[in-house]
Amino acid sequence: MHEASRRHCRDLQEAVGRLHRDHADRLARWGARLAAVLPGGGRLLAAGNGGSAAQAQHLTAELVGRYRQERPAYSAVSLHAETSSVTAIGNDYGFEQVYARQVAAHGRPGDVLLLLSTSGRSTNLIAAAATARSAGVRVWALTGPAPNPLADAAHEALCVDAGSTATVQEVHLVAVHLLCECFDAAVEAAAPEAAPTRFVSGLWRVS
Repeated sequence: MHEASRRHCRDLQEAVGRLHRDHADRLARWGARLAAVLPGGGRLLAAGNGGSAAQAQHLTAELVGRYRQERPAYSAVSLHAETSSVTAIGNDYGFEQVYARQVAAHGRPGDVLLLLSTSGRSTNLIAAAATARSAGVRVWALTGPAPNPLADAAHEALCVDAGSTATVQEVHLVAVHLLCECFDAAVEAAAPEAAPTRFVSGLWRVS
């Protein structure tokens, strides 16, 4: 048991090191892009299956709520959490369309769709990527090792080089938090002269 734990932690540490070395610039670009899209009324859509669905919802919660400090709420939707839509679409069109149909409904040109998959082979996410691209929505993917079909279907992909699904998911969570860090920093940098705001009775007010 102790050897398995050491091996798991060692693999995770190495994978996080590769994330920082190979993808820090990409996450900074993604954060800057979101900082240009969301404050102007754009939207982040996110989707995944199983544990990756939980990671997608973690990200949208950080954006609608907050990550570290008080700031306005931004539009971010986890498509798997729309349970009535998911079950209706799955029943009428098949599971492969549960996200594509929602992207067609909600995505607007300039929005961003983030798709998470440890394998990069989920057909419902690949279908969502194709629909998003047709609608002018920017597509990013968080996947496991490259090459994989989802990475190919996205405009950009962050592919985690790790040998186990558990490690890939854990690194995806680190990537989600780094994206939030980069987003918050970019939002703050974009408006250095803006008057400070405070949250009062459900409204943001200029101090």
